[in-house]
Amino acid sequence: MDNNSKQSTIGFILIALIFVGFMIYTNHERAKYEAAVAEQQSLVEAEAALQPADTTSGAATQQSLAAGETAREPERRPADEFIAEADSVEEVLIENDVLQVRFSTKGAQMVDVTLKEYTKYAPRESRNELVKLFDPESANFNMSMYLKHDLRNVKVSTSDYNFHLLPIESGEHSKVLTMRLPVGNDASLDFVYTVYDELRPERDYLIDFEVRMNNIAPLMANQASVGIDWTNRSYQNERSFTNENTYTTIAYRQPGERSISDLRMGTGTQNKQISTSVDWISFKQQYFSSAIIAQSADFTYADVAYQTAEEGSGYIKDFSLQTAVPYTPQTDSYKFSFYMGPNDYAVLSKVEDIHGEELYMERIIPLGWIISSWISRWIVIPVFDFLSQYISSFGLIILILTIGVKILIFPLTYKSYLSTAKMRVIKPELDAIAAKYPRQEDAMKRQQATMELYKKADINVMGGCLPALIQMPILIAMFRFFPASIQLRGQSFLWSDDLSSYDSVLQLPFNIPYYGDHVSLFALLMAVTLFAFSYMNYQQSPAGNQAQGVVMKIMMVYFMPLMMLFWFNNYSSGLCYYYLLSTLFTIIQTVVIRHFLNDNKIHALVHSNMAKRSNGKKSRFQLKYEELMRQQEQMMQQQNNKKR
Repeated sequence: MDNNSKQSTIGFILIALIFVGFMIYTNHERAKYEAAVAEQQSLVEAEAALQPADTTSGAATQQSLAAGETAREPERRPADEFIAEADSVEEVLIENDVLQVRFSTKGAQMVDVTLKEYTKYAPRESRNELVKLFDPESANFNMSMYLKHDLRNVKVSTSDYNFHLLPIESGEHSKVLTMRLPVGNDASLDFVYTVYDELRPERDYLIDFEVRMNNIAPLMANQASVGIDWTNRSYQNERSFTNENTYTTIAYRQPGERSISDLRMGTGTQNKQISTSVDWISFKQQYFSSAIIAQSADFTYADVAYQTAEEGSGYIKDFSLQTAVPYTPQTDSYKFSFYMGPNDYAVLSKVEDIHGEELYMERIIPLGWIISSWISRWIVIPVFDFLSQYISSFGLIILILTIGVKILIFPLTYKSYLSTAKMRVIKPELDAIAAKYPRQEDAMKRQQATMELYKKADINVMGGCLPALIQMPILIAMFRFFPASIQLRGQSFLWSDDLSSYDSVLQLPFNIPYYGDHVSLFALLMAVTLFAFSYMNYQQSPAGNQAQGVVMKIMMVYFMPLMMLFWFNNYSSGLCYYYLLSTLFTIIQTVVIRHFLNDNKIHALVHSNMAKRSNGKKSRFQLKYEELMRQQEQMMQQQNNKKR
């Protein structure tokens, strides 16, 4: 195989290996994860059998989730005799422009949150069901503490009691709901919720939550913390259970960190015990999140867990959080905030704590690693948001974005083509060198002569594949951006009714492994276009008519498009549409370059460079390189002589 073919093949193989490697790595990690989960679950069940009935460990919580249990009313509550409950359970609905929040006096908690601007996935003619962030039947928020009573300490769990509803206070941009639980003489526990309506998205999706401990300090037992338990079950809101489940997990941030951590995304059961302090925890779905933020004091630890629901059940995951906040006799209140809203980068990036410090909640949106993440945050997202202010069609926005990216990387595309074309036109000279040094012992001389030819012709040996590798961060950035961009959710274009999910033009009566049970037209067109581009490049390569080019043809022309078709059939149609446009524009660029820069012009350019450099003075680097090659050749000759 000649050098031109080698460069093209190397470039293609490196790109293919990155894609294939990512798939293999993902599948391998998932297999390891599921095996670890199964082993861990068996340990959890064994440990849980040894735990006392009132344990609050993360393992017990996980066992409860795995068994599908819900909160139960305790048979006996020892604090009943000195806590004055309300006679009946009441519910209150408070809303602003973006939220509808339903509160219950039972436990003084939120039992339902509806997003008014988002609907669950459904065919475009029947989209009318608004997104709910969790199932009211499974939602439970509880704070627990120990109070002194009659020479004994009794545990008080707020979810067990029915609070008294106080009158709602209305401000200029907020509504304040207070629910009170009387505890002994002149002592009470107040849960105060504030819902805002300030026309500021980051505030409108925040619900401030203050716990006021009125004259409770004398009643508090000796304890260093107050416990918090929060559980709920998330609905399936997207078309693909698999994709939504993949991006659904629990994320959290430790104070002072710019990055976040999360439980592994995937199926099955997962739990983690975080022994360090945490300032927020999010029950994160693909496009929406329910998060609790510690405002006045960080959470001292966090035991988090999730259990994946069965496909077709209408749910995605059951979430669980057990944590605590520090307590001293001087503590008279706690301040928290709940974020109940979309995973919108522009909104989450503006969420701050009460001191105005960044919380980096936008990091829950998976944008990839380092370079690709940087490209998405500082280039793709700002451009996308800017265009969406003036253009309503997201299909057109993707088109403009594609053109912009192609213009940006055009110099790389041009250099790649020019380098490959130069390699093609000097093939006779390369063949002549190979004929001049046919023996294996002359390999050093052949390599030296080849490098000398490249230098004279002004050819960069990496010119054919290096530009393609430089483009990879952009391709990966787009690969991560489109499935994570809530702006595409529910946006229709051509035959696709949701650019954030796959498009289906034909539903199959069976399931094809790794492909699915439907035909995505955007994925199919993308694969066909990639095949056409690969075939066009193969025909232009010198190896195209040689026997050794068969392997490259199979890999580049057939394998890559087929792999992409299987891989992307279940991915975002917006992503397939982008790759389709990208390949089409690359074909157009290649045709235009070939028209204005044909082989005759390149041949003249190469030989002009060779003529100029033939009489030129050799550089110090070139002299050192030649000396090194001569030394290596002498060593090889000595080794061959010893063998003889």
